Amino acid sequence: METKCKICGEKISLPEDSMAGELVECGSCGMSYEIASINADVVSIKPAENVGEDWGE
Repeated sequence: METKCKICGEKISLPEDSMAGELVECGSCGMSYEIASINADVVSIKPAENVGEDWGE
């Protein structure tokens, strides 16, 4: 399976056992995405939310 980076347009290859909710990264520009859904090998991605460290606070 594969999808395209929304920033640079490069292909992002995904393992066949990928699931919605997993994080993937573009090997070209480094943008992180979350897999939103997978329907019949059509992969929908959205920008990953950056969650900062809370250090137990």
